[in-house]
Amino acid sequence: MSTQSERPSDLVAAPSRFPWREVVLFAVLLMAVLGVYALMGTAYSTRMLVEAACYAILALGLTIQWGYAGQFNAGVMGFVALGGYCAMAFSVPVNQAFWASDLAGELGMVLLFLAVGVLVVVGVSRLHRLGVPRRLSTTLAVVLALLLYLLVSARLDEVAGRIESQFGFIGGLGLPAWAGWIVGGALAGVVGYFIGKVCLGLRSDYLAIATLGIAEIIKAVLKNADWLTRGTATVSPLPWPVPPPGEVGFTLARALYLSVTAVMIAAIFFLLTRAYNAPWGRMIRAIRDNEVSSAAMGKDINRRRLEIFVLGCILMGIGGATLASFNSLFDPQGYLPLNHTFLVLVMVILGGPGNNLGTIFGAVAVYIIWVMSEPLALAVLELVVGLGEGAFGWDAPSNLDSRALQARVFVIGLLISLVLRYAPKGLLPEKVRHHG
Repeated sequence: MSTQSERPSDLVAAPSRFPWREVVLFAVLLMAVLGVYALMGTAYSTRMLVEAACYAILALGLTIQWGYAGQFNAGVMGFVALGGYCAMAFSVPVNQAFWASDLAGELGMVLLFLAVGVLVVVGVSRLHRLGVPRRLSTTLAVVLALLLYLLVSARLDEVAGRIESQFGFIGGLGLPAWAGWIVGGALAGVVGYFIGKVCLGLRSDYLAIATLGIAEIIKAVLKNADWLTRGTATVSPLPWPVPPPGEVGFTLARALYLSVTAVMIAAIFFLLTRAYNAPWGRMIRAIRDNEVSSAAMGKDINRRRLEIFVLGCILMGIGGATLASFNSLFDPQGYLPLNHTFLVLVMVILGGPGNNLGTIFGAVAVYIIWVMSEPLALAVLELVVGLGEGAFGWDAPSNLDSRALQARVFVIGLLISLVLRYAPKGLLPEKVRHHG
């Protein structure tokens, strides 16, 4: 035994491992980005990086749901669409003709009636707290909800038809783009809260089915509410939070937009990393790994799962808003499960669920592969056709462009198969620190 007591200053911490894997992977990613710049030009490549940054925000929202809490959300597209709608509704110019007409007041009365009706339905559903049998209160709430739907839908259809015939749609609020981003995140969080209250009690597979269906419902509502979103007619252009290309040129404008998204990602990464390493993050992972033991220790399982689900939805809404503003177009029909749900899942799987740095890497890497698959496949097809025509007299097909476009689906499918086979935890797996 030592004759001297050990002091904290005498204890030498074990040297931390140098992050060779992270350095190598990001070096390869940097070389890929530089290769794209050399091949496709500055303006095109900068646009690709901005879109990859927007997808990185979406992927960070999914990785905290799936990686932190084990919640498989297959309805990312719905929250992306909500964010895109808010980016449009808050930034496009005000429709003065509509607001000066009587239809604005009529629409307001319909919405006020809807709000009062919802409060009544919620109040009736809570009557069991006053001694009314729960089954009776639930039945009354369902009947009132059906009556409310019939009354509001009939009146709203009438007002909406007149708005569409006279003004097209109600227009926006003419506010800065960042206002729509904030509200987009808030709206996605509110919708995520109500979805979570209903669906988080389901098993993971049923939760995925429920969120997938809800995403399609959100898309259908936005696509068919012409008075609110112009539907399939789309809304364009959407203002940017930085000087637009018409003022400073495409390359500089996109570089400025990229700087904004990079600052957002850095702030989100810092906050998520702090939360992950805090007691709150350890509690979330404990619930994910062993829900029974966490409940036995007095943790509020349902509340914590709802917190993480809402937080992920907020990030998805913000990411969807930034993506819609950059594309300068709101098209409800353009939101597709392949592009706005499956692609985000691939990003998280490749990078590593629960690893924020890995998620950012996966988002940029997968989006580069997704974008560059088409031109590279087209170049290969043209080379093969050229050789075939010269050597064998083949007739060149007329639809090489469409065939090359399908190559991105094949490449992404092959990529996810390889990752699941050889790196099931991702290229940068989650790092769990053991305490005690």
